[in-house]
Amino acid sequence: MAAAGRPGEPGAGLRGYGVFVTERRWAGSWLSGTRAAREENAYPGQHFGLPEEGPGSVAGFGRRLGAVFIDWLLCMIISLGVFRTQYWTIAVFAVEVYVLTALTGFTVGKRLLGLRVVRLDGKPVGLWWALVRTALLLAVVPPLVFDNDLRGLHDKAANTLVIRI
Repeated sequence: MAAAGRPGEPGAGLRGYGVFVTERRWAGSWLSGTRAAREENAYPGQHFGLPEEGPGSVAGFGRRLGAVFIDWLLCMIISLGVFRTQYWTIAVFAVEVYVLTALTGFTVGKRLLGLRVVRLDGKPVGLWWALVRTALLLAVVPPLVFDNDLRGLHDKAANTLVIRI
């Protein structure tokens, strides 16, 4: 197997497999795996063009968890007040998160803590994507599995991001 030319030139790379195979040194950027992606992003949201801190930056996990806690307490109070039982809390929570996220991008907890759900393409979250996001949020596990940009699986599925306002 001999190297033939430079990358980009006809016949560049290695032959011997019956097909063109590039040398590892020329493909290192994509063969090095997730380490290269982490080095490119010094902070969450960098590759989306968001600031590191302040308004418009990616919301931290603690703040997001606090917003869910506030929403849950509010829904528990509503459930106890209206239905005289706490067993309707999950249904009230689902409706609150779905409707408010779809229409405004906020829930009560997110608004109090200065957070907002936004779509990556700049459009409103909308009824369909809010439904997808809420269904996955209620499954509990997807929000706990997140990437370097602090986007949970529910955010990835709905093409959304939670930012500070």
